[in-house]
Amino acid sequence: MIPVSSIPETLVISEGIKTNRTYQLFPNKIQGYVDNAEALKQAIYKMLFTEKYQYPIYSFDYGITFEDLIGKDTAYVTIELKRRIMECLLEDERVLSVENFRFELNGDEIRCTFEVKSIYGNFTIEKEVDG
Repeated sequence: MIPVSSIPETLVISEGIKTNRTYQLFPNKIQGYVDNAEALKQAIYKMLFTEKYQYPIYSFDYGITFEDLIGKDTAYVTIELKRRIMECLLEDERVLSVENFRFELNGDEIRCTFEVKSIYGNFTIEKEVDG
């Protein structure tokens, strides 16, 4: 006999557009709220600074992996960075596209700058990765 579960309608979680209002983050505190473009920028920042598969509170779709790129060839790292950033950010339905990637090498560090086109407009994001 297979158990039958009846989950009340109030407990069913449906996936929809992620919230466009969230707490405002500062380097040393959380204060107030932000919404729309600023909330999306914070979500992008959080996705890009959360190592994928490291934290059990996040699904395996959340975050990005950088650790395995350390010590690899620069040409490979830049191609992989572009692919991984696009894959990570396009999980959010508020992001329409990620384009215009630029890479700068500074010793062992790679600075990646790119443009995010979203339902709230376009903005530039920068991410530094140890190479």
